[in-house]
Amino acid sequence: MEQAILKAEVLIEALGYIRQFRDRLTVFKLGGSAMENAAALRATLLDLVFMETVGMRPIVVHGGGAAISRAMNDAGLEPRFVRGRRYTDEKTLDIVSRVLTDEINKDLVGQIEQLGGRAAALHYRTTNCLKGERITLEDESGQAVDLGFVGRVTEVDRRVIENLCFAGVVPVIPSLAIDASGQRLNVNADTAAAAVARELRAEKLVFLSDVSGILREPANPESLANSLTAAECRELIDQGVIGSGMIPKVEACLESLEAGVRKTHIVDGRVRHSLLLEIYTDRGVGTEIVLKKKGD
Repeated sequence: MEQAILKAEVLIEALGYIRQFRDRLTVFKLGGSAMENAAALRATLLDLVFMETVGMRPIVVHGGGAAISRAMNDAGLEPRFVRGRRYTDEKTLDIVSRVLTDEINKDLVGQIEQLGGRAAALHYRTTNCLKGERITLEDESGQAVDLGFVGRVTEVDRRVIENLCFAGVVPVIPSLAIDASGQRLNVNADTAAAAVARELRAEKLVFLSDVSGILREPANPESLANSLTAAECRELIDQGVIGSGMIPKVEACLESLEAGVRKTHIVDGRVRHSLLLEIYTDRGVGTEIVLKKKGD
């Protein structure tokens, strides 16, 4: 009986959050080692099905870096990175496109439907919703560095995504964009998710990562920051507490907050049901980032 009562109390704790987030758009970015663990990925997708069932409107944006690198190695191509971006020539782009759309995206949609949800693939083979343009980076001397077919998102088809969400369908979007000439572009999945969240003015942007969140002391796993403001994040970056691997995610969070997204989260996707614990419990299990604290 005590166990049954505890379960009921958990449901009551979740009730307020279920009401609060009903019909709210939330963007979830899947990537990294969280996608490599089949059991953890399935638990994450089950969380998303639960969220849609109780009225939240989840949107999935995904990458697939590890799977792409494996496919390149199988094809005899050596992955090459320029300042964290995968150099993408025509052969690499074909592999990126195939892995993201024909393998990962198809699998995610299939698993969501197997778990009782409804999902739709949105990409250049179905209905494209991300438009973009090619980008270049500068080296230490200020010279432009060619990245090949690498781009950034410049426009999001909001209507297509919203129509699916409010029909009870989870949009599943790979990190590929199409430019004005119809050329496919490889886009960083973190920045693609942030672009979708900004355009939709989403309630939340959630990054599924392979770390527990932001640690105030990088060597101390007990120093997890449950909640940070944008100013506190910038201070931790300046102090070197937030390292180079986490900086792009944090910067994407901050840009999204400034564009109108209510809250952003960094959550360990390897922990079973981490999304439900983060969204529907008082304490959460990751790091919540907000623009300002209430009253500021």
